[in-house]
Amino acid sequence: MQARTPDDVVVTPRDLRFSTQQARNQYWLGGDPVGTAVLNALSLTFPDGEKMFMDAVRHFGGQLSGKLAEDVRHFLAQEAAHAREHHALNAIVDPTKYPVEEILTKVRERIALTRSKGPYAILLSTIALEHFTAMMADMHMQNRGLFANADPEIARLWRWHALEETEHKAVAYDVFLEATRHWSAFKRYRLRCLSMAYITFHFTRNIANHASRLLEADGYSAREARKAVRRFLWSDPGLFRRGWRSYIAWYRPGFHPWDLDNRAELADWRAEFDAS
Repeated sequence: MQARTPDDVVVTPRDLRFSTQQARNQYWLGGDPVGTAVLNALSLTFPDGEKMFMDAVRHFGGQLSGKLAEDVRHFLAQEAAHAREHHALNAIVDPTKYPVEEILTKVRERIALTRSKGPYAILLSTIALEHFTAMMADMHMQNRGLFANADPEIARLWRWHALEETEHKAVAYDVFLEATRHWSAFKRYRLRCLSMAYITFHFTRNIANHASRLLEADGYSAREARKAVRRFLWSDPGLFRRGWRSYIAWYRPGFHPWDLDNRAELADWRAEFDAS
């Protein structure tokens, strides 16, 4: 039988707002232009991406009941807040200097292509991308020094986002299991693996390209920018590399996101934000 989310996993929407304008036009990640560019590139994808995730699970809402239906409601609330706060964070990137509109156009074209393929394709893309965000959230949890010298309010925003991405990391996946319950196990396994391979190629390439374009606006040559971004993503700190065990686990038959049970590690962040 396919594993599902443990009954005691709680998805808690926290409607928080963050003051990020004081970091406008700064290298807010400890003065590092490369890390700032990579994380700004990620943030630029989030508002439109989160809306797609919301639509992906909302489409199948009529098939859901009980705790999963409640988790979906909370997932939608969390993702709506994430989209809002990253939209505000993105506003600190100067569009007269950086190719913000160029990047957003590419993001929206990619999302429109996914949407054109129908609700199951949107859901498959969503569960793969949600696994990426969960892996990066776990990396943040394991490597808390990444934001040690960052603007404090922006660092707090990313902690909040990582906490809630971890809490709801299996919601879309459980919706997928419910929506495809009439599929054979092999069909479900084959399509989610193909989807992850497709998303891996495009997502990692696009983030690297977007970050490189931001660095070019800072005066880097195209070659220098690509080299610096590759190093940040795959070497030090290795934003994409560090989650390789979780990534490979996806391709295991019977995989479920809560096979990596990191609820206990979230205790400090939960205490911080639930107090707020």
